[in-house]
Amino acid sequence: MRVLLVDDEQLAIDRLNDLLRNLEDVSVVGSASSAADAHERIAELAPDLVFLDIQMPGGNGMALAADLPRDRRPEIIFVTAFEHFAPDAFEVDATDYLLKPVRFDRLRSSIARAKRRIALSRPPEDGQPQYADAIWVAVRGGQIRLSVSEIDWIEAAKDYVMLHTGTRSYLHRAQMSALELQLDPSELMRVHRSSFVRLSLVDGVERPGRGSLSLLLRDGAVIQVGPSYVKQVMDRLGLS
Repeated sequence: MRVLLVDDEQLAIDRLNDLLRNLEDVSVVGSASSAADAHERIAELAPDLVFLDIQMPGGNGMALAADLPRDRRPEIIFVTAFEHFAPDAFEVDATDYLLKPVRFDRLRSSIARAKRRIALSRPPEDGQPQYADAIWVAVRGGQIRLSVSEIDWIEAAKDYVMLHTGTRSYLHRAQMSALELQLDPSELMRVHRSSFVRLSLVDGVERPGRGSLSLLLRDGAVIQVGPSYVKQVMDRLGLS
């Protein structure tokens, strides 16, 4: 994994360098001390991962992350002394958010998370799709790893989605189209442009009108099936 370090404090860069030397398959390919310099170094070096400070002279690390092209953007781990930027970090789909001084155990966990995200974003060598087995969800005070097997159904909520489990629901920043690429349809099937459902939890169906279909879930939720999904859902449920 090729890593770029961005911080206006040389001591912070030196500390990260020292910690990263203890991790396998990690190579620091360069550093930068400003947002403008970082933008050039990212384009020049094409790192897999950037450790990015937020408050720097002449530019803001958060704005830099938001401006990077989505199709060529490296994984971003923010490193800062301030807690209050955390919600903004996950708005730009950051891999993680570390507080200074960085602890080695948190750093190692962040690197592992970045590696998983990179692996999921790359096409598999055998041509077979690789689906996510968990989703990292932002919660108060950090993130949790939510197993896909725990999710009962998903609904769109503007720029977010609601991930419903048997015990609670989580608001997660994601697009439905992106989730469709990550989720195994044999586990969570897209049944509407705004919904995914675990079909094993369907206890009944309703046919309110010709060509329409609603799914009654075990938790009492009623999910409308989109017209273009009706035949596929009926086939999966074994309905004629």
